Amino acid sequence: MAHLLPQQFDVLVIGGGHAGIEAALAASRLGCQVAFLTQNLDTIGQMSCNPAIGGLAKGHIVREIDALGGAMALNTDATAIQFRMLNASKGPSVRAPRAQCDKVAYRARMKNVIENDPNIRLYQGDISDILVDKEGRVTGAVTTWGLEYRTRSIVLCSGTFMRGLLHVGMEHIPGGRLGCAPSSLSDTLRRLGICLERFKTGTSPRVNRHTIDFSACERQDGDTPPPLFSNRSLTELKRETEPHCTLNTFADPGFRLVQDPCWITYTNRRTHDIIRENLHYSPLYGGIIEGIGPRYCPSIEDKVVRFAEKQQHQIFLEPEGRSTQEYYLNGISTSLPYHVQCEIVQSIPGLENAQLIRPGYAVEYDYAPPTQLHPTLETKQIENLYFAGQINGTSGYEEAAAQGLIAGTNAALKTQGRPPLTLRRDQAYIGVMIDDLITRGTDEPYRMFTSRAEMRILLRQDNADLRLTPIAAALGLVSREQGDNVKQKQEAIDAGVREASSLRHEGVSLDLWLRRPGNNWTQLPDELRQKFHVEHWEYIATEIAYSGHIDRQTRQAEKIVRLEHKTIPADIDYKTVHGLKTEAVQRLEKIRPATIGQASRIPGMTPADISILLVWLQKRKHA
Repeated sequence: MAHLLPQQFDVLVIGGGHAGIEAALAASRLGCQVAFLTQNLDTIGQMSCNPAIGGLAKGHIVREIDALGGAMALNTDATAIQFRMLNASKGPSVRAPRAQCDKVAYRARMKNVIENDPNIRLYQGDISDILVDKEGRVTGAVTTWGLEYRTRSIVLCSGTFMRGLLHVGMEHIPGGRLGCAPSSLSDTLRRLGICLERFKTGTSPRVNRHTIDFSACERQDGDTPPPLFSNRSLTELKRETEPHCTLNTFADPGFRLVQDPCWITYTNRRTHDIIRENLHYSPLYGGIIEGIGPRYCPSIEDKVVRFAEKQQHQIFLEPEGRSTQEYYLNGISTSLPYHVQCEIVQSIPGLENAQLIRPGYAVEYDYAPPTQLHPTLETKQIENLYFAGQINGTSGYEEAAAQGLIAGTNAALKTQGRPPLTLRRDQAYIGVMIDDLITRGTDEPYRMFTSRAEMRILLRQDNADLRLTPIAAALGLVSREQGDNVKQKQEAIDAGVREASSLRHEGVSLDLWLRRPGNNWTQLPDELRQKFHVEHWEYIATEIAYSGHIDRQTRQAEKIVRLEHKTIPADIDYKTVHGLKTEAVQRLEKIRPATIGQASRIPGMTPADISILLVWLQKRKHA
């Protein structure tokens, strides 16, 4: 018999990973009472794979999370040990920050943030059942210990734990990650009408720093000054008030962060021979693993088989923190047996005497195909039940955190009777990701790339606050002061762009000079550089240099907005829409798009199909 907790919560967040953290904090910022439930309170914010945040497209997402008031960027700046700006020599739309974090400090500080939030109650436990009333609305959840939580909404962030199965060679152990038990929620979700399928992901071995010969490796240092993720770091991260901010204190101008290097080495023919000789021990190639893995992050077995002509593959040796001697071998994700992993690692230059601390492994898990979700990340089958993170078929800390923020925000807004938050493809990479998931689904673990965004020049990592903080301020996700600061910043940039046309340099207007290839605002004489604040110059120069591209994409975005405003009735029977082919009806019935814009992006939908829908909507409007 279940024991009922006396308090009713507005939002129950299940899962203590990156999605769950952002979901709980977003709901709290909107004033909701939140229950935060996880299997192990000591692994909140755990970095189960490599201890890094950001990277190509992922760095854009982290900046967007920060612009919406999220915690990931600030926590990264507080606990990072190396910062880099990727693609720094390329165009502004593909530059992206990446940081190597201290995984222990990252986890400890994030738990501290959650613990000190006045609207969040932390609990340890494993959910065994989700309670739904006769109208199909969530009412609560029950743990395996018989504890019942009453709640108005649930955000489920189960990660790789639902029927999780770990593989190291021919050994197979139930678990969501190494050392953690799996979740028993799959049967409950199927009973509620949720379709589940199977994916696979993996991780690399860790080795002891003291057993690495760094003289045989290439050194990779961080950037100076460090490209921070959060606009709040310079004012909010202070050593004297941050018990877990032991690595950086950007508020102290006299403090200089000593960044830890990463190192690069390579596999070789001997490495590849060892892998080929032991493929019969691979659960992936032995047919034991059924789940589909990420095409863009293959295991070392996959690399050797699929790219047989390659003589070597790059390996990054990444420190896992200042307080540990573990190094993550980024690039050799594997599920081969432990003794084979030792042979593989010790065949690589610099790792000849390396001691494996933890083996790499593969994990299979259940996920819910995301076409079962509304744009708010609420399930179509059960009202007030939201999914975020790897349960939606995505991979990566950043993608999970972004979904958690959107799901937690919408769960809170719905309990308050307020309109939901949905981001369009022209507004954010987060909007691109969610639209891809709910409209197209995914046949492999989804990872964000800059190439997925049609409006890349509008969605730069440097302007995330200008794009999204006004939206967040209007909702209450960030303070009014933050919103005002961004508004003033935008006004200063706009004024700078206008003024540049009236300034002269080398016989031409400054805006024309900035458009010329090879010219950069840092080359200008002092009297011109001092015209605008140093923090605004990069924005002003980018807006001017790429004005043609920006104007063109802005016009494209306006067309998208018009289609997104043409909503499709939720109760539409597509079989009654005269002229639609059977294939189009089937696709539309499966996805149930909310707008004409979303319908136009369903794979297989033609311009003729969309025209028929538009005519039908017009007739209905005048009926």
